[in-house]
Amino acid sequence: MSLDDPVVITCSISGAIANREQCPAIPYTPEEYAAEARRIVDEGGTMIHIHARKPDGTPSYEIEDFQAISGAIRAEVGDAAIVNFSTGTIGVPLSKRIDYLRACRPEVAALNMGSMNYAKYSRSRKGFVFSMVFRNPFEEIVELLEAMNELHIKPEHECFDVGHVGSLAPLIDMGVLKTPLHVDCVMGVVGGIPPTARNLAAMVDNIPGEAGGSKSHWGVIGISRDQWMLVSAALTLGGSIRVGLEDNLYLPNGEMAKSNGELIAKARQMTEDMGRRPASVQEARAMLAIPQREESMA
Repeated sequence: MSLDDPVVITCSISGAIANREQCPAIPYTPEEYAAEARRIVDEGGTMIHIHARKPDGTPSYEIEDFQAISGAIRAEVGDAAIVNFSTGTIGVPLSKRIDYLRACRPEVAALNMGSMNYAKYSRSRKGFVFSMVFRNPFEEIVELLEAMNELHIKPEHECFDVGHVGSLAPLIDMGVLKTPLHVDCVMGVVGGIPPTARNLAAMVDNIPGEAGGSKSHWGVIGISRDQWMLVSAALTLGGSIRVGLEDNLYLPNGEMAKSNGELIAKARQMTEDMGRRPASVQEARAMLAIPQREESMA
């Protein structure tokens, strides 16, 4: 990617961890997801990353909840957004994750590219708020890729460290991973790569960008307070960006966001201030090498 490329602005609409006690704007019901999707699209977002929830806010990995949420979003915004499902979780069988991909057929699905310690640390408490092992062995990565290939779902490779980026090349060589790639560098999680502009550049330098003669697409996912700095870094380096209530609840001035739309509006403003422009949804589909919606529905 280069500075001349339009910017795919993605919204991580809810996540699975934060709740309304932390941020009242987090959507729970399909209708609330749809209302947030409208705000996202109206402010320039072109891809919506979904973790499903039950109407009481409980995280869900059931087909019916993914269907209800994605159906409500499609009914509200039609083809104006790319729908992207999460597959990352702890303790949920791989077969269950493939089942909801098979039933719903999203255009894109996130694919975590390696195992890691996954934690949040509190300097004030001098201890971890939580700490777990996020398990993503190669055999599960390959099985998910094979299912995505069969279902014509574009994988979004979520890489939390340089080693995760390095895991892409053997999968390309095996033939299970098709180019061009869609890679997101996830930064700001304790256990992953520290969130700095130099580290982002190092991750991008390791993406097999011209594998098979195909140009990779990449972006940044900044977690918590470092998000806006990383958005600026990605825009400067020629990449795309993701914001949303899964990743960060606050605007750069420290105010809590009242909606995903507010976060997307700020991301769009930063894009334009950097001399770049948001991609249209048609451009985003072309950049990610996924079919235009009318073709996929034919």
